[in-house]
Amino acid sequence: MEELLNLYKERKNDIKKSLKEFSRVRNANEKRIFSELCFCLCTPQSKALMCWEAIEKLDESGKLINGDIKEIQEMLRRVRFNKTKARRIVAARKKFMNGDLKIKEIFEEIEDDHELRKWLIENVDGFGMKEASHFMRNIGRGENVAILDRHILRNLNKYGILEKIPDNLPEKGYLEIEKKMKDFAKSIGISLAELDLLLWSKETGFIFK
Repeated sequence: MEELLNLYKERKNDIKKSLKEFSRVRNANEKRIFSELCFCLCTPQSKALMCWEAIEKLDESGKLINGDIKEIQEMLRRVRFNKTKARRIVAARKKFMNGDLKIKEIFEEIEDDHELRKWLIENVDGFGMKEASHFMRNIGRGENVAILDRHILRNLNKYGILEKIPDNLPEKGYLEIEKKMKDFAKSIGISLAELDLLLWSKETGFIFK
């Protein structure tokens, strides 16, 4: 535990800086927020850096908003399951960028974070508990939700928060582990969002989305 707290002291400023940047995204335009949604659609079983690089190229080329499935798939070629993820991006675009729904309006209407996550899971094809939580964190709504990816679960196991790493994580199990992670964060005096970035950076060596 001392090792973890020392690492937090070392990376505290960078972690807080990242969380402030996430909060600024919440006030950005719809297109910027949509790019974060697409990023979180791409990350399952893929490297985050590669996913973000692909989303940036899609955005710069205009294909994130105007490209068809084949064009998007081509630019996601380094991302696993790119055909499925391209299809999901187009479906989300039809709903949020070309349809009646606006992401920022949803944020304003649903103030409770857990209700917002539930809405995202029900309305965004490709979003489960982890992906919806990731998106929320990246747009400044992640203080009350955990992103339980393999990096986080591995460390929760290491520090005795989990007896073993689950093979699969249904909603009930996710919520149970999320509660344990919240309690752990409180016990060491940092926020849930800070703990997420700390454990992720501990595994990867750097702080990122």
